[in-house]
Amino acid sequence: MKKFILGTLLIAASALILSACSDGNSKASTVKDDTSSKTVIKVAHTNYYYPYDYVDANGKSEGYEVAVIKEVAKILTDYEFEFYPTSDDDLLLGVQSGKYDVGTKGIWKTKAREQKYLFTNNPIGASQIGMVIRAEDKDKYQSLELFASNRGRLIPIAPQDARYMVIDNYNKSHSSNQITLKASENFVITDAYTYLLEKRYDGFLEPKLSYEANVQKEGAVFSSFKDRLSYVDYKAIAIYPLFNNKQKELVAKFDEAIKTLHENGTLKNLELKYLGYEILSKVE
Repeated sequence: MKKFILGTLLIAASALILSACSDGNSKASTVKDDTSSKTVIKVAHTNYYYPYDYVDANGKSEGYEVAVIKEVAKILTDYEFEFYPTSDDDLLLGVQSGKYDVGTKGIWKTKAREQKYLFTNNPIGASQIGMVIRAEDKDKYQSLELFASNRGRLIPIAPQDARYMVIDNYNKSHSSNQITLKASENFVITDAYTYLLEKRYDGFLEPKLSYEANVQKEGAVFSSFKDRLSYVDYKAIAIYPLFNNKQKELVAKFDEAIKTLHENGTLKNLELKYLGYEILSKVE
């Protein structure tokens, strides 16, 4: 997400080590282990995005999406999955270059991303998006529709940010009650919570997990704002693993495996275990 001080979402960009891409076939970009007939699949995941993708106290890859991929691995027995905790930038550029075969970080599918990566048809899970507002305005802006009709001022969003797509899609389906969507000049948005409290703007679009980690959690960076801010749920958005664009065969097999995990209740059980609630079923 963004560099603006987002508690657990703040990370430093890693040095980008670009490795050679795979050849033109649909096999994984990594070679087969000399001691095994299985093709090794390198899975990159963010190391901070609790409870979706993170590193536990023992230095092990953990989280909802990691657990889903481990279940996929039980189905795709011809592959050996290796996990690599890393930064946002290294994950995205690493998958694009072929350094990694798959990446997970609570990713929403966008047209811009589909030009660079391959995606499964079936989502791996979902995340909740909504609006951060001032607590004093919770009745005035208790939905995106009311935010629009009451002329709420939304903090600008960079066009390459997936959140821009969320508001753009809302506006397309609410032609007579739109939210003014301004593009930020820079990709990085800073001091969003402060902007709200200073009344420069009235709303900030943010994943619910980020708000909970930044404001509501005890000891959070912005916990002092807890009584002055409020959160309005908007909708559940599907999240997907992304793949290097030469992994068509892998994507097809992965997609079938995800479908199986959805049908047999595994995804639901993992949501309850890691998130504490069901959300994928709420995706429109």
